[in-house]
Amino acid sequence: MSNNQLLASFINKSDRMVYKWIDYFEVYEKAFSSYRNKQITFLEIGIQNGGSLQMWREFFGPEAKIIGVDVDPQCKALEAEGFEIWIGNQADPHFWEEFKTKNPSIDLVLDDGGHTMEQQIVTFQSLFPILSNGGTYVCEDTHTSYFPSHGGGLKQQGSFHEYIKTMLDEMHAWYYAPLSTIAKSYLANNLYSISIYDSIVVMEKRRKNPPIALARGFEGGVKNPPSMTYLELRHAFGIPD
Repeated sequence: MSNNQLLASFINKSDRMVYKWIDYFEVYEKAFSSYRNKQITFLEIGIQNGGSLQMWREFFGPEAKIIGVDVDPQCKALEAEGFEIWIGNQADPHFWEEFKTKNPSIDLVLDDGGHTMEQQIVTFQSLFPILSNGGTYVCEDTHTSYFPSHGGGLKQQGSFHEYIKTMLDEMHAWYYAPLSTIAKSYLANNLYSISIYDSIVVMEKRRKNPPIALARGFEGGVKNPPSMTYLELRHAFGIPD
């Protein structure tokens, strides 16, 4: 990570305090670098002293709109530094409904909030639908999925990691779900990728076309059909419609 500018900014920080696990910075670099110096809207949940907001503003550049959400009313003072600050409980869907009336589209979300299972899941369910096409959603400190104090536990139903496993199934609904339900599956049509690292999960949103495989070239002993849709694949392997 020797060339990681965000990590360098963090290490050299001398004003408002920010607390991060070091391994996250490589993930941030991969997930966020393409958004630098662009007109984007970035939302961070869980802002404490405001040091992370300053770090993100330096990283993304002056064209980025930086929004912070926290349960601590004292964080509202950070608006004096040019940030948009919302005070509320991230586990409350009504809070997010109000938030979305003023912010109907977000490009990047970083959930570094309370880390309980309810908070992480409600926040994702509330915000992923308003994430822009091509946007990125990051939830960190997901090791709390193993903490009973946060509603987690190994293989505990209702933990964020178990929820991620159901999302993995839904993004592959093309290959097993009744055909009548696929068009209604938001994640099958919009969840492009899930990347899981130690304690941090990155999800990319992108509108997806129905899967299709193509064959090109002529040489070789094995002949493939020139094209195959996911429907033809299902039929070939006996998956009912």
